[in-house]
Amino acid sequence: MELEFWKYEGAGNDFVLIDGRDNGLNPSKEVIAYLCDRHRGIGADGLLLLMDTPEYDFRMRYFNADGGEVAMCGNGARCITLFAHHLGIGGKVKRFLGLDGSHEASVLSAENEEGIIEIGMIEVDSYEFGDRSFFLNTGVPHYVEFVDNVDAVDVVGRGREIRFDSRYEATGGTNVNFVQIIGPGELRVRTYERGVEDETLACGTGVTACAIATHLYAQNQCCDFTAFVPGGRLSVRFSTSDGQHFQNIRLSGPARRIFQGTITTNYLLAE
Repeated sequence: MELEFWKYEGAGNDFVLIDGRDNGLNPSKEVIAYLCDRHRGIGADGLLLLMDTPEYDFRMRYFNADGGEVAMCGNGARCITLFAHHLGIGGKVKRFLGLDGSHEASVLSAENEEGIIEIGMIEVDSYEFGDRSFFLNTGVPHYVEFVDNVDAVDVVGRGREIRFDSRYEATGGTNVNFVQIIGPGELRVRTYERGVEDETLACGTGVTACAIATHLYAQNQCCDFTAFVPGGRLSVRFSTSDGQHFQNIRLSGPARRIFQGTITTNYLLAE
């Protein structure tokens, strides 16, 4: 069969996007892995399906490159918001439903293929603290470790070790972030993403976790952070009344449409 798709990226985190409003697509894990395969398919860190749902502008379904569906992807959410904007869905402020709940997205700017998108993230009201490390959920689970030099970290080797640590079996493993504080409200972050099983150029839920962890660990007067990642720059801001519970969390950064195409596949899409 022939499948129409779009390719978007947010700070280097790249995705295959499919408009599933009229066809009710529910692709199997094998199909998703095939589409995301960088050698035999289109190639991406994940796949996003835009779906209809009552009382919202759209529903977002996100799948990692291995085909597993997860609750949230910050960069993916920005990309699908720009995709919805390109499709003429909603206004400059859009409400969408993800697996982790409802979100509000703002199109801060959009011109041709590119835009700056801000996403409202879920509240964070619990975390675990270790030796220079934190574990918290910003839509998906994240381990955050503070390091002196992020360039010196074996992100894939150490990231894979932590990702599969028995401590995180209950959450299906964890994403792993290494963060270097470079100044007030400024971070450098590298991330190993579960489901991709490699370092990615950016992770939106990851830098959100890193910003909150930095507030808790070293900069408790700062609620507005800039994170420099291998794929670019992302911003995170939030509010907290007691330094323990975090609300009004906003992730902003670039999104860009790369190309549109069709792919012919002999795989069957699951009903």
